[in-house]
Amino acid sequence: MKKIFFAMLLVAAVTAVAQPQSAASPAPQQSATPAPAPQKKEIKDPAEYNAYVGAVQQTDAAAKVSGLEAFLTQYPNSVMKEDALETLMGAYQQTNNPAKTVDTAQKVLLVNPCNIRALALLAYTKRAMAEANQNPKQNLADAGQSGEKGLACLQTAAKPDGMPPADWEKLKTQTAIIFNGAAGISAYQAKDYAKAQQFLRASVEGDPANPTVLRDMYPLALAYLAAGPTEKDVDGLFFIARAANLAQGDGKVKIAQFGKSKYTKYHGSEEGWSALLAQTAATPLPPAGFTITKYVPPTPAEQAAALIKSKKIEEMSFAEWQLVLSEGTPEDAEKVWTILKGKPLQMAAHIISIDSTSRTATKLQLAGSEDDVEAKRADIDLTMSAAIPAKQMPKEDTDFQFEGTPVSYVAKPFVMTMNQGALLVKSLPKPKPAAHKKPAAH
Repeated sequence: MKKIFFAMLLVAAVTAVAQPQSAASPAPQQSATPAPAPQKKEIKDPAEYNAYVGAVQQTDAAAKVSGLEAFLTQYPNSVMKEDALETLMGAYQQTNNPAKTVDTAQKVLLVNPCNIRALALLAYTKRAMAEANQNPKQNLADAGQSGEKGLACLQTAAKPDGMPPADWEKLKTQTAIIFNGAAGISAYQAKDYAKAQQFLRASVEGDPANPTVLRDMYPLALAYLAAGPTEKDVDGLFFIARAANLAQGDGKVKIAQFGKSKYTKYHGSEEGWSALLAQTAATPLPPAGFTITKYVPPTPAEQAAALIKSKKIEEMSFAEWQLVLSEGTPEDAEKVWTILKGKPLQMAAHIISIDSTSRTATKLQLAGSEDDVEAKRADIDLTMSAAIPAKQMPKEDTDFQFEGTPVSYVAKPFVMTMNQGALLVKSLPKPKPAAHKKPAAH
C-alpha cells in the first residue's frame, strides 16, 4: 500500500506540468522587437507542435509512451525536449517499467541536471529497487545521491511556467519528502546516524500525520536509538512508540516489543511505556519539552549500603561481603568484618594457583566471586593448616571446597587472607552462580 501511494504521488508530481499549453501554439512571425519579458517555450513549427500535443494528450500510458518516443526521435533538439522527457518518465512509471523510468530520468538530467521531477523519480525508484533486494548497496547509494542533489536543487528551483503557485508549493513539499527519505535511509545504511537523523526527521516532519510516514519514521527511530538513546535524543523512544502505533500485523507487535525493551533500558522500568504509546497514538511529533526520565543505577557504595540494610551478614555470599568491604563506607565495612574476622567459614571457591613447595603448609590462591573467576584473579589467599597430601591435592582451575578463617583483607584490589585452612570431607552444595557473582559496579 505504501509503494502504491508513493507511486501515485510521483506520477502526480511528474505530470502536474508539461501539459500542451506549456508549448503554446505555433508562434506567428513578428517583425516588431519582443518586449523584455521572460521568454516562454514556443514551438514554431506546426508539425512539431501537433506531434507534441498529440503525444502528451494521450490518456493511455502506453500510447503516451509511443507518441513521446516518436516525438523525441523526430525532434531530438526540440525546445520542449525536457518537458517531453518529463512526461515520458511519468508514462513509463505508470506502465510499471522501472528500468525505462530510470533511463528516461537520466536523459532528463543530461538536459537539466537540476530537474526536480527526474531527481525525485530516481531517488524514489532506486530506493524501491534496493528495498526489493535489487543490488541494494549500490541502489541505496544512488538514491541517497539523488536525494541530496534534489534537496540542493530545491533551494534555487523556479516555478515552472504555467503552474499555479499552490501546485508548485505542493510539488516542492512532496519531492522534499522523497529526497529526505532517500538521503536519510542511505545514510542510515551507511551507519551515519547523525546524517540519517537529519534527513529522516525532515521527511517525517513533511507530512507527520500520514500513515505512510512509517516508511521513514521507523528507520528514524532506529537512527536515534543506535547510539543510545541519550538524554538529547529521547525522540527516538517517541518515534519507536509512534511507529508501533502506525505499524500493522506482526510488525506492530515486534516494533512494540523492541521499543518497550529500549524504553525499559533507558528509564529503568517499563513504567510509563503504556502512557507513551497512548500519547504517540494521537500526537505525530514530539511536543516541545518532551523528555523521559533516565534511570541512574546506584553507585557501588549505595549498593553496599542497601545490602547491609536488606540482608543479614551471615547470609551474604562471598561476592556480597567483597562488595561491602571494598566499596562500602568504613562503618558498613566494619559491620561485616566484625562478623567475619577470626571465625571459621565453610565455602567453595575456584583454584587460581597452588603453592605446595612448603612442607609445613600448602598455600592456595582462590577466586570466590564469579567476576574474579571469569577474570582468573585471586581474591582469597588461603594458607592450609598443614600440607595437603599428594593423594588429596586438588588441581588448578577447578572448584575447591574448604574451611578457612579470615584474618585480614585489602579493600582494593580486594584480597581476603585466610589461615587454618582445611579440606572439607563432605561436599558442600555448589552455590548458584548468582551467589558467587559480585554485584555490578557502575
